[in-house]
Amino acid sequence: MNIHFSQIPATVTFIDHNAGSESKFASEYLFTNAVTSFQFKMSVTSLRKYLRLVSIARCIGAVGLVQNLAVHADGWNDTGQTACYTGTGIVVACSLAATDGRYGRDAAALVGVLPKVGAGTGGFDFTKLANNGTPLPAGAALGSNATDWGCTLDNVTGLTWEVKTGTNTDLRYTGHTYTWYSTASNNGGFPGELGSDTCNGTLAAYSNQCNTANYVLAVNAAEMCGQSDWRLPTVTELQGIINFGAVFPLGIDPSYFPNSQSYFYRTSNSWAPAPWFAWLVAGDGSVFPDSKTYGLYVRLVRGGK
Repeated sequence: MNIHFSQIPATVTFIDHNAGSESKFASEYLFTNAVTSFQFKMSVTSLRKYLRLVSIARCIGAVGLVQNLAVHADGWNDTGQTACYTGTGIVVACSLAATDGRYGRDAAALVGVLPKVGAGTGGFDFTKLANNGTPLPAGAALGSNATDWGCTLDNVTGLTWEVKTGTNTDLRYTGHTYTWYSTASNNGGFPGELGSDTCNGTLAAYSNQCNTANYVLAVNAAEMCGQSDWRLPTVTELQGIINFGAVFPLGIDPSYFPNSQSYFYRTSNSWAPAPWFAWLVAGDGSVFPDSKTYGLYVRLVRGGK
């Protein structure tokens, strides 16, 4: 039996375990028998039903747009991984493997069927924003003028990201480091460290105490890219812009995130077993809890879907 299938355009989302919420599925797949032209549809309303659909497709020997049996997540990036492997680490054709590289936004982008608002490698979809908040073409250059590039919008997640600069006198210089500090409930009972001048005098208005809270205050006071609700990202958010298929040690797209570090960036998440630690995310996407008292890199974020 020769059966083809494709996805009727729809929004399908995953379960966000960090947010503690279950997103809604609303998708329909169209099956067509290539010999008889008989068609039938299958609705997908949950992750379980989606996985069942994949299983059925394999059992009946479905062919055609197999790699596009994709869950297009609303508010969630794919991993960037397009290679496929066996359980023992041998590279195989993705048509023979039920792995990440076979499905999703990256697989769709690989065969040229993924629509994008902006641009980016694989399934990623970014748009440059000016310092005044207006969208820019992909070729816009980083700068300090109002219409120069200053931030990057992730069109998949709706998050807007700070872009670091290469000038050490700038507030947003990539090499400045900050201790973790918060008096809010996310501190787990330990607020962290006020810090010292590890950011080249750019927080003089805050006694040159280079900590995450003061940096957020300074960036919001400056209304970076026309906004004043910047914050530290969560672990999940920061990992979401990492391309896990990129060459180690830097998995972040330099075309949209120049001046990035391969070492650890701070997140808003304290480590529950020991709240004097907070979670970090490295340039390759690896995570690690470490002391709030160390000076480490920061990339702020705002918004989201």
